Amino acid sequence: MSWIDWTILIATLLAIVLYGTWKTRKNSNLEGYLKGNNTENWATIGLSIMATQASAITFLSTPGQAYDEGMGFIQIYFGLPLAMIIISVFFLPIYYRLKVYTAYEFLENRFDVRVRGLTAFLFLMSRGLSAGITIFAPSIILSALLGWNLQLTCLAIGGLVILYTVSGGSRAVSLTQKWQMGVIMGGMFVAFYYILDSFPSGIGFTEGVDIAGNMGKMEVVDLSVDPTNKYNLLSGLVGGLFLSLSYFGTDQSQVQRYLGGKSLKASRMGLMFNGLMKIPMQFFILLLGAMLFVAYQFNKPPIIFNGTAKTIEIQKNEELLAIEAEYSTVYSLKSESLKAYTEGQKSDLTDVKILQKQQDNLREEYKVKLESLDKTYSGEDNDYIFLTFVLNFLPKGLIGLLLAMIFSAAMSSTAGELNALASTTTIDFYKKFWSKSDDEGKDLRVSKLLTVGWGILAIIVALTAGLFDNLIELVNILGSLFYGTILGVFLLAFFFKRVGGTATLWAAIIAQTSVLIVHLLFVLKIIKISYVLYTFIGVFMVVILGLILNLFLKNRDQFKQVNNN
Repeated sequence: MSWIDWTILIATLLAIVLYGTWKTRKNSNLEGYLKGNNTENWATIGLSIMATQASAITFLSTPGQAYDEGMGFIQIYFGLPLAMIIISVFFLPIYYRLKVYTAYEFLENRFDVRVRGLTAFLFLMSRGLSAGITIFAPSIILSALLGWNLQLTCLAIGGLVILYTVSGGSRAVSLTQKWQMGVIMGGMFVAFYYILDSFPSGIGFTEGVDIAGNMGKMEVVDLSVDPTNKYNLLSGLVGGLFLSLSYFGTDQSQVQRYLGGKSLKASRMGLMFNGLMKIPMQFFILLLGAMLFVAYQFNKPPIIFNGTAKTIEIQKNEELLAIEAEYSTVYSLKSESLKAYTEGQKSDLTDVKILQKQQDNLREEYKVKLESLDKTYSGEDNDYIFLTFVLNFLPKGLIGLLLAMIFSAAMSSTAGELNALASTTTIDFYKKFWSKSDDEGKDLRVSKLLTVGWGILAIIVALTAGLFDNLIELVNILGSLFYGTILGVFLLAFFFKRVGGTATLWAAIIAQTSVLIVHLLFVLKIIKISYVLYTFIGVFMVVILGLILNLFLKNRDQFKQVNNN
């Protein structure tokens, strides 16, 4: 990186951090720290919600997802707009009427403290792990491609987030996220321009879409109903609906963003803004990935994007060199065939698709060989594709802007998570079980210390994590493991007024255990099921078991009463 890139990167990050710290320096009470004194307008709420969800993983992994598998991933968001309507109509009014700090306070009013404690604990489990991953994911990619020290990169991201989150609380998070979203989207548009600019003369966006479509990268909707298919219309509408309901309606990292609204109307408008803009944003990022695939049809891609093998000298291994040579030959043949198509000498891309398949097979063969030679190497490299293009094709200065975008995305989502983790721990555990005093100053200090504690834990998780397959999938899997149970409890609370706390508690415990067993069976390859459906399974089991157990407990109590009489 040049000194210009370093200057832009550091200046952008410091400006955002200092702005959030300065604007919220006068927070002196718990309500101001955790809810921003209910001063946020709908635009700040909407952007903050989007920024909390859109981590660095979104902008690093999603283009690679489209590059490799096409744009079908967008279907997971199809249930989101309906979820925003349901939350706005049913969830928000109750939260505002009860004036809660966290979503889980409502559950004690509706059921009992046991149900509140269990759901809050499940949230802390899922979000605590995710906070570490949102730091680790960009850190490992940046360290691999730029030669940065992984541990120092994790510490830099985590330290900056802790600084302004501890200083200003919820309002600092919301205010900085507004500017971070501006940096993020500006960076993505710049990258999109340079991707199109890398096409040969005479090849523009329209031709790029045509090539991507013929190569199978533009298939947005899959009408199949196969439950083992990760991304189709059914899983998107059903699984995506329940995942969005749980995440936006019961996950404190999101609930806290709109509980700070200055009115019920402002919070509703912020949610609907997210519902309207989220799908277009994700579509654009996936489209960027599809165009990136086209760019690498005309510009030779490396045989691997993740070149982090450390224990071998690749240039001295004859087997790897032979695969590289064959890869280059296949790419040259593919380029000639693609040129013939763009010049009108061929009517279709049949030959190009065959050669692309050969090229993909050689890449896999190369990665498998590399993994056998270096046990520390992970062949998964989709998460490295976008940043590789940025480093190789963008001019000086803009590289710094794109890196600032990645850091901003990591910081925005992590800040929202740390703020929510501290709020839940303070309100649902510390204030509930340990401290009954009304000392605002003490409670504020404890909340700040808890923010630091969760931040340190997130950094520790980041420092000890290993690289999984696709990082955007990993975050969704973690959420899907716990969100179904949490949402099921809330649905019982909102819509099934006769179900009691004991039935709900046991239904939640059984459902959560079942979802974890299903995932274990999937990992062991005993069953095949899309992780997108985990949330639906959890919700279904909690609601059905809650109704059955409640009926059983009611009949048992009636039986005891008759016998006692």
